Amino acid sequence: MYAERPAPAGLACLWTRTVSSETVQRVVPDGCTDLMWTPATGALFVAGPDTRAQLASVAPGTLYGVRLPPGAFPSVFGVPACEVRDLRVPLAELVPSARLSSFSEMVSFCAARVSVDPAVAGTAAVLRTSDVRSAAWDIGLSERQLRRRCLDAFGYPPKVLQRVLRFDHAMRLAWAGRPFASVAFEAGYADQAHLSREVRALAGVPLSQLIRP
Repeated sequence: MYAERPAPAGLACLWTRTVSSETVQRVVPDGCTDLMWTPATGALFVAGPDTRAQLASVAPGTLYGVRLPPGAFPSVFGVPACEVRDLRVPLAELVPSARLSSFSEMVSFCAARVSVDPAVAGTAAVLRTSDVRSAAWDIGLSERQLRRRCLDAFGYPPKVLQRVLRFDHAMRLAWAGRPFASVAFEAGYADQAHLSREVRALAGVPLSQLIRP
């Protein structure tokens, strides 16, 4: 069972996943990053920004997570997001001084540190609707500067960030029950075939399989 609940300002959400037996979970890219804790072992791990689906083995029990919105990673962990792209890293390797032993301490740790530079947030907003060259012009950066900003804040080059944000938007629409043709149009894909190709590339399975109960 997976459940989300609201988080303090600046965080995306708080979540738990409880399973009675070991299972494999498909985790798809969404531009976010997570701090995760397993009480049974005390393990604290940071999940970096993904560029493709990850198949995670989940042990019996409850896994606790704090999800950070896109662009927030460096403020909490002190390193560029690209350094942990597609990785799961022990918190101690990023913040050796962190001593956390409960979910509430995890939440407080992230909430006290998190911030997203308005310029970074604006970068994501512009890239949602513009090609990379136009986005750089609108923001007032060279394409090289835009790439560096995106790698540091989001962990992705600009074009990959566009794909991940569009995919995440499409997934939210699909989970809300929209027809796939409408999902493709509203999320900005050329057509439903384009949506299908991108879902397979980023998630590894068809959209119908990804959203089935």
